Amino acid sequence: MRHTSLISIAAVIAALAPQGAAIGQDNPTGDPVVQRIYDEGMRRSQASRLAQVLMDSIGPRLTGSPANRAANDWLLRTYKSWGIDAKNEQYGTWRDWTRGPSELTLVSPRTRVLEATMHAWSAATPAGGVTADVVILPTAAELRDSSGFGRWLSGVKGKLVLASVAQPSCRPDSDIKYWADTAVYQHAVALRDSAAAEWRASLTAARINPRDLPMVLERAGAAGLLTNSWSRGWGVDKIQSARVTTTPSFDVSCEDYGLLTRLAANGQHPRVHAVADARLAAAESPVFNTIARIEGTTPNEYVMLSAHLDSWDSGSGATDNGTGTITMLEAMRILKTAYPRPKRTILVGHWSGEEEGDIGSSAFAADHPDIVKGLQALFNQDNGTGEIDTVQTNGFVDAAPALARWMARMPADLTRNVALMLPGVAHDESTDSDAFDCRDAPAFFLTSSDWSYGDYTWHTNRDTYDKVNFDEVKRNATLVALFAYEAAEDPATVARTRRVPPTDPRTGQPLRVPTCDTAPRSWAATQRR
Repeated sequence: MRHTSLISIAAVIAALAPQGAAIGQDNPTGDPVVQRIYDEGMRRSQASRLAQVLMDSIGPRLTGSPANRAANDWLLRTYKSWGIDAKNEQYGTWRDWTRGPSELTLVSPRTRVLEATMHAWSAATPAGGVTADVVILPTAAELRDSSGFGRWLSGVKGKLVLASVAQPSCRPDSDIKYWADTAVYQHAVALRDSAAAEWRASLTAARINPRDLPMVLERAGAAGLLTNSWSRGWGVDKIQSARVTTTPSFDVSCEDYGLLTRLAANGQHPRVHAVADARLAAAESPVFNTIARIEGTTPNEYVMLSAHLDSWDSGSGATDNGTGTITMLEAMRILKTAYPRPKRTILVGHWSGEEEGDIGSSAFAADHPDIVKGLQALFNQDNGTGEIDTVQTNGFVDAAPALARWMARMPADLTRNVALMLPGVAHDESTDSDAFDCRDAPAFFLTSSDWSYGDYTWHTNRDTYDKVNFDEVKRNATLVALFAYEAAEDPATVARTRRVPPTDPRTGQPLRVPTCDTAPRSWAATQRR
């Protein structure tokens, strides 16, 4: 059985490039379309201008929100201004929530405006806010047993409850490791581990599943939930969805969450004024994918570009996935300018509902079996501002030779750092290419170099326009446009033969090939599951 491996495309290009072609020239084959695409993408990029509108003016694009629909409409207008056919295609409905101002202020034992924001889909506080005592879950020793938890829970009504573990330090481990000797660093790590273990012990003594704790507190009448999901970097939190429906829910910064925890634990009676202004529409609202196309001359054959448009809403949705959105938008602009009459039709899908489980792309794939059947290749990008450095072929055994052949015809400065996953394995990436891979359509995930994505921008309050590097986005858009061109022109069709799943070393059993999920067409449908 062949093993998955990463191979540098540079070696492949050297083997496949035409004789006499010099690696590193702008156009190794002399193809005038390649030259036009390269010049348009690298010398006349519109990426930063487009991104500024999407990320600064429209901003975060929570699924179902007015901003999500505004982004759909902006894409539609932009494509039509370029002479590209586009439409907003409704696939269902979703809860329609609008964020307003939110604020937490410590009012006792001293005054401090706390760094905090309400979670997506949080309930609102009463007009003018609420002022309440802040309480913390008792320790396992204080609880002794589940009846102790019940007694404590009876006093939660009207309180703001600290409902997650507090970090002993909000200094990143990497910074501690840089400055401390080994013993000091190991002690700092041990303190983190101990805090997490003590929190788990409290929940175990209370006989509460951590996922159920927010609902338990809501039923007990808590005035609000205060949590922290530190992202392990300076000043950065993961801020996603409220886990309750009628109680205001806030993420509090690591530093201020620690402050409240210490005050409560030491009997210093913290009291906080909380304001959460939000509007949840009475009925669900339509949700859309924006689909654009450059019509080809060959019927029923397609190349597709793919990125999700929706985002979480505490930052600006910049690197997740504004960068993917702009990469695909800019690639289509480049193609319309440099390659307006493709052999295969070139489509782009700007999906909503990805953050809720690849809903928009799954619905599209289910609704358009003709496109799935005729798909030559799909190129999906969804992880930040970095240069595309890996093409994941997802178990299509003949895909890597096709990709290498296409890349051998591209300028080497675009491909020199790209590796191919050969032959890859069918697996769940939790991104929109999954909706096509599970139907045995060759969909490829273009992964990017990290640029501190995991700690600093993915789902965080710091995912904003300034974190985008437009030299890299410009390169990515040009590369994607060239992929689309080569895939559209190739006389050969990418085969759909999939790799036999290898053995999972942890279980000794073959890896499970992901199956297609049925996309829920409404938020209400997810609650009935």
